[in-house]
Amino acid sequence: MNPAQPLAHADPAHDRTPAAALDLVFIEGFTGETVIGINHDELHAPQRLVIDLQAGVPRARACDTDCIADTIDYAHVHARLQQLLREHRLQLLEAFAEAIADILLDEFGAAWARVRVVKPCKFDNVRSVGVQIERQARDAGAQRGAAVLHLIGSGMVPGRR
Repeated sequence: MNPAQPLAHADPAHDRTPAAALDLVFIEGFTGETVIGINHDELHAPQRLVIDLQAGVPRARACDTDCIADTIDYAHVHARLQQLLREHRLQLLEAFAEAIADILLDEFGAAWARVRVVKPCKFDNVRSVGVQIERQARDAGAQRGAAVLHLIGSGMVPGRR
């Protein structure tokens, strides 16, 4: 499976209903170093982050086919997290967690994502600080509607010359 392509079996009209059961692919305790933060000392030296993530796949066909192409390959997600740590230019953990959720939803075809990003031992008297977010894949129809609204808001009206 190409890690940058969503699952081939995803059917937004069928699989992404709120009542659909999800199989969860997860990575727990991923650690890496990156430059992130808002304080002067955080912006010049890499610091350790711990990332936990869950990606919901509507009733993965992999249960029936035993084929990795029918689910999310966590090895590819792992590699993508390493790339993100190297390349991002974000300052807030919230934005960093959002970038991970977007990767899971948009690049790997997850229907739902939960991401937790932690700075361990940020303060002497605290075990860790961080953020946890949950996101759902956007409906394709809603995305088209948002694109049209964006065009109208920018003064462009689709179909008008």
